Amino acid sequence: MAGKKQKAVLIADDQQELREMLAEKLRSLGKEVISFSNGQRLLGHLAARPTDVELVVLDFDFGVGQPNGLEVLKEIKKQWAELPVIILTGKGSVDLAVEAVQAGAADFIEKDLYVEDKLEVEMEKVERMLTVLCENARLKAENEALDRENSFYRTELGQRYQIVSRSPLIQNLLKQVEQVASIPRPVLICGERGTGKELIAAALHYGSNRRERAFVKLNCAALSDTLLESELFGHEKGAFTGATEMRHGRFEAANGGTLFLDEIGNTSLDFQKNVLRVIEYQEFERTGGTQTIHVDVRVVAATNADLEREIASGQFRADLYDRLRFSVLQLPPLRERPEDIRSLVEYFTQQLCDEVPAIERRPFAEGVLAMLETYAWPGNVRELKFAVERALCVAQGDEVVVEDLPPEVRGGSGVALPDGGSFDEQVERVERGLLDGALAQAGGRQKDAAQQLGLTYDRFRHLLRKYQIAAK
Repeated sequence: MAGKKQKAVLIADDQQELREMLAEKLRSLGKEVISFSNGQRLLGHLAARPTDVELVVLDFDFGVGQPNGLEVLKEIKKQWAELPVIILTGKGSVDLAVEAVQAGAADFIEKDLYVEDKLEVEMEKVERMLTVLCENARLKAENEALDRENSFYRTELGQRYQIVSRSPLIQNLLKQVEQVASIPRPVLICGERGTGKELIAAALHYGSNRRERAFVKLNCAALSDTLLESELFGHEKGAFTGATEMRHGRFEAANGGTLFLDEIGNTSLDFQKNVLRVIEYQEFERTGGTQTIHVDVRVVAATNADLEREIASGQFRADLYDRLRFSVLQLPPLRERPEDIRSLVEYFTQQLCDEVPAIERRPFAEGVLAMLETYAWPGNVRELKFAVERALCVAQGDEVVVEDLPPEVRGGSGVALPDGGSFDEQVERVERGLLDGALAQAGGRQKDAAQQLGLTYDRFRHLLRKYQIAAK
């Protein structure tokens, strides 16, 4: 029986020598290749045989009188949105390549005077991309089947990184993640506490062409400035008291991959200046050292602070903000997507019962689910997870009832919002009230108060410092 016909890779470049090199390398990888001297000829072939093509490799500049690569890319995406396109870009045109990726290109490969030397490495990258694209197609087919079977929808990235949602707000956010994942520029993730910023950062990394390299995380709010410098940049032996040996920092550990800086808004201006320098120049010196270290790191930062307000008050550098917000992803709070409550309850129930077999799986009563859907969730998804786990642990009947829920959830809106002031001022008062109330109930024991609120001890201490609440 005849085998399935192999699909071709189409190449369009006005340099014959480069076309031949690309074609030869791709054929050595077992690919069928068809080459063209300009984008118009490639479009003509594609119109005649669209189902016989698996990948397009497209140059930017085809010379005077010819549509450029960006125009050809847009024409391809109008008619064949799922067809992957890789852009070949000349030296110095990376910004144009980024524009192409935003227009739908799968990736871009930079050309320069040493392109022949780089060719084999770049073709390995193409081969990896083809493998990933095939895997993506397989996962997409599986997801479509799951969509028909499940009552809620999760995108490919959502399924892979436990982002459970059928909300259009989250689906649109995940589409943004997919669009910017492989663009080598910073991303700023904004959202209230507990909304899942770290999950989105992970989706950015593992959905990018850096997925095989390290994904390194650092909570900036948990460390002092001195420790932050050492953690990020490393230190030389003898740099400070206790530095008995040289240590690599997080930037070195993330070389070739992604560095996630959580709570970037809770850092000093001096620290922000040093981070800005590394982002701009991809180089730094270890603490106590003089050797310049070069890295290739994609920075993803997250904050629950209003950085524009922080800039206005002199607490955050405007130039770092401008650099970080190349792409901004805004996570909606849980109260804006109540349609996700039931799916999340089911997910957290399954997760806890899998982790702790001694806990009996119980359904949540309809009245309980309705109450969860109307609660304000100031702690967002993290607070919902805590509430579900607590309810399952204390429940005794055949199902989870209202009495099994934490008292703040049973009370309706949680904490009554104070009258007057802006939204941020009211949120600040609510957070102060939560901290003071937890401390009072815990008899001043900070670790117990932090546990009661579902916070880490470091996060709880940071909030005490933020609101200048005296330790008891």
